[in-house]
Parts: sequence; structure tokens; C-alpha cells
Amino acid sequence: MPLEILTIPCLSDNYAFLAHDASTGDTALIDAPEAGPILTALADRGWTLSHVLLTHHHWDHIDALPEILAAHPAQVVGADADAHRLPPLDLAVVEGDSFSIGGETVQVLDVSGHTIGHLAFYMPASKAVFTADSLMALGCGRLFEGTPRQMWQSLSKLAALPDDTIVYSGHEYTEANARFAETIEPGNPDLQSRIVAIARARAVGEATVPSTLALEKATNPFLRAQSQEIQQVLNLQGADLEDVFTEVRKRKDIF
Repeated sequence: MPLEILTIPCLSDNYAFLAHDASTGDTALIDAPEAGPILTALADRGWTLSHVLLTHHHWDHIDALPEILAAHPAQVVGADADAHRLPPLDLAVVEGDSFSIGGETVQVLDVSGHTIGHLAFYMPASKAVFTADSLMALGCGRLFEGTPRQMWQSLSKLAALPDDTIVYSGHEYTEANARFAETIEPGNPDLQSRIVAIARARAVGEATVPSTLALEKATNPFLRAQSQEIQQVLNLQGADLEDVFTEVRKRKDIF
């Protein structure tokens, strides 16, 4: 059976996630932005935390961990490459590693770009990938540490997952990302439909995360370097796809 996955709004625009295996009781937290909402969600459901999966070292993904572990001692999993600036890890992992949460196998992907050592956690049986600030809803993370090449390689790796994969990203940035996406691919009908759906959701306070990989591939400009319209808008017709992505990221940085 697939894991039950709960989206938890935290801080002003962060998301954490709980992934629960009903058969074993194992429950994993993906990232720890704010203790209160996470502890409340666990208590409301009577779940006990067994794992914490950390995607990267930024404060808004790890700062609540001590308070959460005080209430729920759990195995902390994070990148071996990032261990020097993450909270203490019980399991340090690298790309290609896997481990189990209940009956679910979790595959580790290196998606460096936003930071060096940023991880994504892919759960194929549950058709879920937790991408934090790498692939985001209609966007990708700003390149604070990595290069455009690294981020393009990371996004290409994620784009190769099955189209029905559900993408659990780390922030509610979708509305702002949509405004940018429309400037470089206004003729994309899938994007226009998504913009309408985003506006309706946000008008009533609904989250736009998670999304599906198929939807991201159809609408997210950071996955659409092959789009002829985007290439024309950027005056990069026929250019290497990595160069198109680099220009998209550069324009988003100043948007």
C-alpha cells in the first residue's frame, strides 16, 4: 500500500510533509521548518515519528528539528556531503542509496543546484518525490551555491521520473512563479489553464503543492528549454538546452 502523505503549511510559505505507513506505523517527516504545526499534525493523528528526512541545510528546512526530536526521537537522514552543516545525522546518504520507511523503499537523488548536497527523496511505490527547493511548482530554486549546469542536470534527472509522480516541493511560490512563466511562454494553453486554477486555489487559501510531474513538464519553464516559443522569446532558437535553461534562470532572478 502507498504511504499516506500529509502536506503541512509552515512559517509564511514553507511546506513540510508527513509520510505514514499504516501497516507498520512508521512515519517520516520531510524537512522541519516549524515545530508547532508538525507536532500538532502528529498528535491529531496519533502518529509517532520514526524518520526525519532533511533535503538541505537552509534554516527554514531544519531549524525546528531539536524541538521535534525532543517530542519524537527519530532517525535523522541527510546528505553525507552536507553533514558538516546539517544537524547530527543518524544516516548519511549519497545518490544511489536507498532505505525503507515501513514497506516503502526510499531512493536518494542528488539534486544539487540550489545548494551543493541538496537531496530529493523518491518513493516509487507511492509515486512521490520530495524535491524541496530543487524542482518547485512552476519553478526551481535560486542558485545560491550550484551552477546552472548542476541545476539543469538535477532537473533533467527529476524530469526522467514517471509522469504520474507527485512532486512535493518546499514552498508556496506558485503564484509568483506563474507570473514569470507567462512572460516567456504566453502561448502555452496548459500554462494558461494552470494560471486560472492557481488563482482559484489561492483565492480560497488552498495549497498549490503538491503537483504532478506531468503538469510540471507541460507548464514549468525550467523544464521546458525545448519549447520553441521560449527559445524565440529568449532569442535562443536552436541553442543548447542547458543554455536556454541558464537564460530562463537568469531572467527569473531579476524578474
